[in-house]
Amino acid sequence: MPSRLRPRHLGIMMVTGSAVAWSTTGLFTRALPLDTGSLLVWRGLFGALGLAVVLALMQGRAGFARFGQLGRAGWAYAVISALGMLCFITALRLTSVAHVAIIYAVVPFLAATLGWVLLREVPGRTAVIASAVAFAGAAWMIGFSADGAVTGDLLALGMTLAMALMMVIARSHPGIPTLPAATLSALLASLAALPFATTPGIPVEHLPMLAAFGLINSALGLALFLMGSARIAPVETALIGALDAPLAPLWVWLIFAEIPGEATLTGGSIVMLAVIWHILRSA
Repeated sequence: MPSRLRPRHLGIMMVTGSAVAWSTTGLFTRALPLDTGSLLVWRGLFGALGLAVVLALMQGRAGFARFGQLGRAGWAYAVISALGMLCFITALRLTSVAHVAIIYAVVPFLAATLGWVLLREVPGRTAVIASAVAFAGAAWMIGFSADGAVTGDLLALGMTLAMALMMVIARSHPGIPTLPAATLSALLASLAALPFATTPGIPVEHLPMLAAFGLINSALGLALFLMGSARIAPVETALIGALDAPLAPLWVWLIFAEIPGEATLTGGSIVMLAVIWHILRSA
């Protein structure tokens, strides 16, 4: 294999690994019999610890010095990320994993809409058409599916809005130190959930799985994404990242037999087709 192709193939493997790591969120939330507050506290602590280790390995002392360079945009990025995580984990406890994954799949179109409103970046015709189709699929799923819940679906939409806002902030302020901001957001989410945690003490029997949740799902997923996305084109990153939507309900179906209903599968298929069509057209 020519050496010039190796970084791209490595990038594809890394971004694929990040999609797989992130798709396990629903699996962990179903497997851990803790209240949502306790789950968020421990996930945030282990996630922040893992991200701090990644920061040290990738950037050394200079990486920790960048915490002082966050600025308003960096703090906004961290706070919105923390709020999105609170909505994300809570939504997974209140509605089906399939609903959360499919609603999240419309994030590129929501980001394009916010970019249009906030940054005056007019989206192309392909993005507008794909957005309309994707939102129609999501509306079909929410309106006709019996395996979801309105509160959980709304929280999933809040998480998707938070992610879209993060994309807009990162685009308008490309100098934001994203890894320190992500580390800070994990700590903020943990602190915000602390008053709602009802599990007393350290749940020793669940500690290994909680550590895996924070280290694999948060730290490893983000580290692979940051390293991999720097090696491949954005369109490839977006296409591979879309794997999260079908993989998340797949793991829960394999382990817990949580089968999506017909309306969820129909609406989800419409959303995924719109996402893939838009990404391929953008290429």
